[in-house]
Amino acid sequence: MALDPNDQPGRPVAKFESMLKTDDVYFFDADDFEDIIHHYLNHGKISLAKKAIKIGLTQHTASVELKLLYAEVLIFENKFDMAERLLDALQEIHKSQEEIYIQRASIFSKKDDHAAAIHMLEQALAITSECYDVYSLLGMEYLFLDDYQNAKANFMKCLSFDEHDYASLYNVIYCFEFLEDYDGAIQYLNAYLDRNPYCQVAWHQLGKQFFIKEMYTDALGAFDFAIIADDSFIGAYFEKGKVLEKLGRYEEAIENYETTIKIEDPTSHAYLRIGKCYEKLKNTELAKFYYYQTIHEDPLLDKGWVAITDFYVSKKNFDKALSYINKAINIDGDNPGYWKKCAFIHMELGNLVEADYAFKKLVELGNYELDTWVYWACVVGKNMEAEVALEILKQGKEFYPENSLLDYIFAAVHLQRRDKTTAREYLIRAYSNKPKEIEVLKLNFPNCYYSNWTQNILSEIKKAPE
Repeated sequence: MALDPNDQPGRPVAKFESMLKTDDVYFFDADDFEDIIHHYLNHGKISLAKKAIKIGLTQHTASVELKLLYAEVLIFENKFDMAERLLDALQEIHKSQEEIYIQRASIFSKKDDHAAAIHMLEQALAITSECYDVYSLLGMEYLFLDDYQNAKANFMKCLSFDEHDYASLYNVIYCFEFLEDYDGAIQYLNAYLDRNPYCQVAWHQLGKQFFIKEMYTDALGAFDFAIIADDSFIGAYFEKGKVLEKLGRYEEAIENYETTIKIEDPTSHAYLRIGKCYEKLKNTELAKFYYYQTIHEDPLLDKGWVAITDFYVSKKNFDKALSYINKAINIDGDNPGYWKKCAFIHMELGNLVEADYAFKKLVELGNYELDTWVYWACVVGKNMEAEVALEILKQGKEFYPENSLLDYIFAAVHLQRRDKTTAREYLIRAYSNKPKEIEVLKLNFPNCYYSNWTQNILSEIKKAPE
C-alpha cells in the first residue's frame, strides 16, 4: 500500500532519476526501491513507478514487497487476472502475508463485490498486528454496502489507534448523521473532546450536530471553541455565521463570513451568505451587489443564480428573474425546484406555453406536489386546452383525491367544454367542502367565477338549508 504522500524519500529518487538520464545502472537496496515506487505512486507517476518496479525486481528477484507493489499497479490498471496470478504465486510461499489479502480485497472492491472484499480484509485482520489500515479499509467497504453501523464501528477502531486521524473522525460522524443518530454523535464527540479538548475538528463537528438539532446557542458555543483552538479555521467561522443567521443576528453573521474572506481567497458561498444577510436587513443594494459577486466568483454555482432570481421575483421584475433562473437550469437541468420557479415566473409573465413546458418538465422530474397540478391545470385551462387540462387534473386527483382546489378547476374546465352538468357537480362539491378556496377561480378563471351561471349556483348553495 502507498505511504503517506508527505513522506520525502529524498536521495533515492534523485539518484534513480539521474540513472534514467544516463546509460549507467545503479544498485539500490530493496527498501530504497520501495521508497522510490511509493513516491511515484503517491504522485500519480505510474509509468515511472512501473520502471522502478521492473528494475527493482531485476536486482531483487525474491522481494515480496516489490512484487506486492507490482500487484498494486496491476490492480490500479484493472489488470485483475495478472494481479491474481501474481498474488496466487506469492500466497503459496507467504501464506501469512496480510498484504496479499489486502490486495485481493482491492480487486474484489473494484469489481463491486464488497462482501468478498470484507471477507479478505477480515482474513488480513486475523494475521496482522498492524491493523489500523485494515480497519480503515473495512470501514470504506461497509460504506459501499450502506452498512453504516459496521462502517462506524471500524472507523472508531481506527481512532482507537490514532485519535488524530481526522479522516476517520469525519467518517464516524458521517455514519452517525446518515443513521440520523445526532444524539449519539454528540455523545461520541463530547467523549472525544474530554480526551482532546483542543481539537478544532471535533468542536466543529459538534457544532454541526447542534445546528441540525436546532440547538443554536450550543452550536454557537461549539464553533467559538473551534475558533479558540484554531483562529484560522475557516469552516468554524462559516458555520458560526449560519447559526447567527438563524438567531437573526445578521450583522454578526456578516462579520464571520467576511472573516473567511480575509483568511483565504473569497469564496462564492461566503458572498452568497453575505447577500442573504443584507437582504434580511432590507439593504437591497448591498444584497444585490453580493449576489453578483457570487456569480462573478463562481459562474457555475447555480445557487447564486437562484438567489438573484428570488431577489428579482421579490421586486416583481419577472423579466430579469426569468433570465437568471434559466442560467440556473442550464447548470442543473434536473433540479425540479428550478423548473418550478421557472414555471411560476412564466405564469406571471403570461407565457402560458412556456409555463406549460416547465410544469411538464417538473412532473417528469418527480414533483407531484399539489400546487404543481393546480397551477399546471390552470395554465393549460387558460390556454383553452380543456382536454389536456382534464388529463392533468385526473393525474392530480390520483395523488389528492379529496382536494377541493382541483374540483374548482375541474368545474372551470368542464364549463369551457360546455358540459354544465359535470361542471355544476364539481362546483357544488368544492364549494360545500372549502368555500374559501373559490379564490382559485377568481384569480385564474375570472370569466367562470363572475359568470351569471356560477353566481346563480353559489346563491343556490347559500340559500339551501343545512
